[in-house]
Amino acid sequence: MRKVIVSILLACSLLITAAAPAFALDEGSISAPSAILMEARTGKILFEKNAHENRPCASITKVMTLLLVFEAMDSGRLSLDDTITSSAHAASMGGSDIWLEEGESMTADDMIKATVVASANDAAVALAEHISGSEDAFVEQMNARAKEMGMDDTTFKNCNGLDEEGHLTSAYDVALMSRELMKHEKIYDYTSIWLDYLRNGETQIVNTNKLLKTYKGITGLKTGTTDDAGCCMAASAQRDGMTLLSVVLGCDTGKQRFADSAALLDYGFANYAVKELKAPEDLPDTLSVNGGMESSVGISCDIQGSIVTEKASADEAQCEVDLPEAADAPVEEGEVVGKITYTFGDEKQTYEILAENAVEPTSFGRIFAYLFNSITAL
Repeated sequence: MRKVIVSILLACSLLITAAAPAFALDEGSISAPSAILMEARTGKILFEKNAHENRPCASITKVMTLLLVFEAMDSGRLSLDDTITSSAHAASMGGSDIWLEEGESMTADDMIKATVVASANDAAVALAEHISGSEDAFVEQMNARAKEMGMDDTTFKNCNGLDEEGHLTSAYDVALMSRELMKHEKIYDYTSIWLDYLRNGETQIVNTNKLLKTYKGITGLKTGTTDDAGCCMAASAQRDGMTLLSVVLGCDTGKQRFADSAALLDYGFANYAVKELKAPEDLPDTLSVNGGMESSVGISCDIQGSIVTEKASADEAQCEVDLPEAADAPVEEGEVVGKITYTFGDEKQTYEILAENAVEPTSFGRIFAYLFNSITAL
């Protein structure tokens, strides 16, 4: 009897342990006045603290600049081999820079490298002017793109993040544009650089993201510091098939910025997992058809997705198939004949089951034509 009681107590303790978070986090644990943690592929928010509070974000502004740069490359308007010449305006930028001189030329590749690794304000402006003709025109495009992405908390006044009245965003909006930039995997070729050189080895640049040296799985993304913004960071990391994105704005010191970013990422990796979705093995290949020229129709469900769930409930997934015993003719090719719903806690994803071909309804004329063709074929 005692062994039974001990076993029951042990089982209960295991259940309690499984249900408890592996790594707890609350707003007080994060020193930054504004922060967010997001799973990058799905956009699911795992933690937030004053995420929609309007704040300056310093050089994290360059995330949007880089997004437009990579989109310009996608459209063929920019090539990494293009020569970019610095204007007087670009060369006049203060703060972090690579000391461009008016008329100095570099490849787009080196300008991007300088913008990402050294957070060079002058290089960012040179890229903007090359793409749009002027920084003002480029900033208009930044704001238009922000609006497209639903960045309702954001107004850009420049392309590099230098303090300027009205240049504001939020941790949530930074996460949105960072997630979009991360879809361009080429960005990691730059964000993963720790140390490199420009001007044929004459200018050394060192990455401002110190987590590259200390955090397992770190892949980027961008730091920023100004008097108005404080110390800010958008950090991305990948482990076990899951990519996380954290944003902290307004930290008092660089040390706090990196500590907060690491704490957010640790929390996400410790408590959440990505579950890949697959069609049920017993999903039939066909569906019966009532009143059709054919007795059945081929069906399929294209499931290419994943869902983020707490590790403690990762095995509690439910899959519900809503499929009738038969469809009524006519059936159109691509017609929705059912659906599959996956449920993980409060998360749901639904996929449509589609008809692979058309099935016409039966009629005297169609039946007669079918019989005639069958007889004449003999």
